Amino acid sequence: MTDTAFNFDALTPDFMWYALEGIGVRAESGLLPLNSYENRVYQFTDEERRRYVVKFYRPQRWTHAQIQEEHDFAHELLEHEVPVSAPLIINGQSIHEYQGYLFTLFASEGGRQFEVDNLEQIEWVGRFLGRIHKVGASKPFEHRPTIGLDEYLYQPRTLLQNSSFIPAHLENAFFSDLDMLINQIEAHWQPTKTIRLHGDCHPGNILWRDGPMFVDLDDARNGPAVQDLWMLLNGDRQDKLMQLDVLLEGYQEFSDLPSSQLKLIEPLRGLRMVHYMAC
Repeated sequence: MTDTAFNFDALTPDFMWYALEGIGVRAESGLLPLNSYENRVYQFTDEERRRYVVKFYRPQRWTHAQIQEEHDFAHELLEHEVPVSAPLIINGQSIHEYQGYLFTLFASEGGRQFEVDNLEQIEWVGRFLGRIHKVGASKPFEHRPTIGLDEYLYQPRTLLQNSSFIPAHLENAFFSDLDMLINQIEAHWQPTKTIRLHGDCHPGNILWRDGPMFVDLDDARNGPAVQDLWMLLNGDRQDKLMQLDVLLEGYQEFSDLPSSQLKLIEPLRGLRMVHYMAC
């Protein structure tokens, strides 16, 4: 893959129109960009006035097999009546390619914002996360990675050290603080059971209609179940403890969460911070 493709420079409106036409979808409206950190995601309507979302995957981030596992997991969840946005199957496949770019198409899902301080909604989300994890625990991802210290901690630190991201006059202080954080994470990290996860279950990836709709499984991977819970907690310590109790009340109707995993919440928060510093 060329640097141009990696930087999405080729993704002009004409390029995307021809990519969609290649799978039999004619975009009639303009392609409205949606928020996405890693990929390029656009909403549009076709000539039948049906609304879609097209996602062009960041080149070199996931292999074809890893993307297929994401799609298969989403469809497996749908089969178990879990409300999740799954890619559409067109011409017998969900992954399409155009001039080196992999892309997929979704129905555009409407909904309200999930209310992070609404305890009734939090309990409802907890029940569905329990159902997601019950499916996720049935088998592991074979191609997608597992959350751990190497990918989320050591590799990002090496990348930061070998790059020019950090100004020279801040390097000593930055890496001193980073190594203190790494030492603390190492001291509190412990091996635990891993399952297939949503992987990025923050409030922005939940739409609310007649209940929760989970979207964007792009970061799905193996990991401890608590990874899909801690990012939903909001506010001060007392608020978070109350929300966690309610979340677990719903969750444990369908899945068990080892109490030892609660000790991983802060290490997982630290892993996420270090991982995204290097992205």
